[in-house]
Amino acid sequence: MLASGHSVRGTRPSLWRPLRTPLFRNLIIADVMSDMGTFMQAVGAAWLMVSLGAGPLYIALTQTASALPFFVFALPAGAIGDIVDRRKLILYTELWMVVVAIILAVMTLAGVMSPVVLLTLTFALSAGDAIETPTWRAILPEIVSKDELEAASALNGIEFNFARAVGPALAGLVIAVAGVGAAFALNVVSFVGVIVLVARWKRPIRRRTTPPETVAGATVAALRYVRFSPALRAIMLRAGLTMLFASALLALLPSLAKSVSNSPTGYGVLLGSFGAGAVLGALMLQPARARWSTETVASGGVVIVGVMTVALAFLHALSAFAAAMVVAGAGWIVFISLVTALMQTLAPDWVRARVLAIFMLAFQGSLAAGSAMWGAVATRAGIHDALLWAGLAVIATGALGLVARLPEATVDVSPWNHWRMPAIVKDLRPELDAGPVLVTVEYRVEHGHVEQFLDSIHEYRRVRRRDGAYRWGVYRDLEVADRYVETFLVSSWAEHLRQHERTTKADQEIEQRLQRYATGVPNVRHLVSAD
Repeated sequence: MLASGHSVRGTRPSLWRPLRTPLFRNLIIADVMSDMGTFMQAVGAAWLMVSLGAGPLYIALTQTASALPFFVFALPAGAIGDIVDRRKLILYTELWMVVVAIILAVMTLAGVMSPVVLLTLTFALSAGDAIETPTWRAILPEIVSKDELEAASALNGIEFNFARAVGPALAGLVIAVAGVGAAFALNVVSFVGVIVLVARWKRPIRRRTTPPETVAGATVAALRYVRFSPALRAIMLRAGLTMLFASALLALLPSLAKSVSNSPTGYGVLLGSFGAGAVLGALMLQPARARWSTETVASGGVVIVGVMTVALAFLHALSAFAAAMVVAGAGWIVFISLVTALMQTLAPDWVRARVLAIFMLAFQGSLAAGSAMWGAVATRAGIHDALLWAGLAVIATGALGLVARLPEATVDVSPWNHWRMPAIVKDLRPELDAGPVLVTVEYRVEHGHVEQFLDSIHEYRRVRRRDGAYRWGVYRDLEVADRYVETFLVSSWAEHLRQHERTTKADQEIEQRLQRYATGVPNVRHLVSAD
């Protein structure tokens, strides 16, 4: 449930150090049980769809039903996660998922399940997870200290993939012995540990220093932040395109398992092999990052997934499939861990849940669309041809590093609130919703530095727009030769107050470079619409 990640190259705390924190340690244990239940439910749903006589398209749509809610609910979920009490949101979504899981188990045990109802309940169960996940990932910095954050992320990756390794195999055994309904019933029980821990968690009350945002306003702010953050856009592009093609591996796996094994145990073994490989990949990630760059390691993981997907198109034995899935799982987790950790590292706290939600939208949307697409291809051209073309496409995405290179996680996005607040005249303090607000910044620039100044201030435009400005410009004064005026518009006074706290220490370098080409202290004015 918590996101997996990695540490940047350099000195790292012990991988096991975050386990000294009782809350984190207990959540890891509860997460293992919960995620095992989730994977048991996924295996049971896929095998039940096969048992109901559904074709490859319906089987692939099972994964689409699991991934699509992350696409549909990602943006509002992230906005809500940054506005409301995160503890309560997690608790309510967990209770929702328990109710849906109970309905799923009861209907299956009663023998009244159909493909359409199964897809509907799978969607409803995943909807709760989709609303919870951005918030769940965003609370990790609240549970462990900052220097333990990346080790904690890595431990969550190991926990998740341990559950991926054990859960499917256990599901195959339970389904073979007691049926799919029993696997669904065990999934209900798996929620108990997390619900108890979250209910008992005494989360510190965080006092706001700026006006609270609305869901719509918070969503717009998140989209704007990503739009004007080139590094985040590059990560999302890479993850989205890679998952569009790599989704074939898991979407077609139930049909592939069916071709070599008539028992649900075979499908469980293949998913378990994938999870075991992911655990190995997570353990190998830190040594690899100490030696190679983020781009090299991530691209290597993508190529491995692509090669193994191609190999599955030509293999015919369950043991060979399992070996290929181990290698594919290692490559998969290397890529996913790196891009997820980069998103967590490069997003400031005030917008982290929303940025992670947008990332999930791109990631899970591609996974859902890709699953449906490769299911349709497999229906027309066959499973083996679909895997062949999907694998070649995955390999090709490794070349995206030439146009969208992954950054190193060395950017400091901690707050850098250094702007002077205006000395407002008595009785003129604006209402929070007053606006728009026009901010002007006057610079004095010597003739020999004009070109460098303009280059620098146009780079600063991205920071202004990212943090709240919806319009920006720079003008030359025709009456004073060395005076240049930067202007930007913000929708309201409340949004401008928030803008003051959104500047990061990483922006300091841009501002210092700008100041090198200007003389004196810039003159800043704040004007509110008189209408």
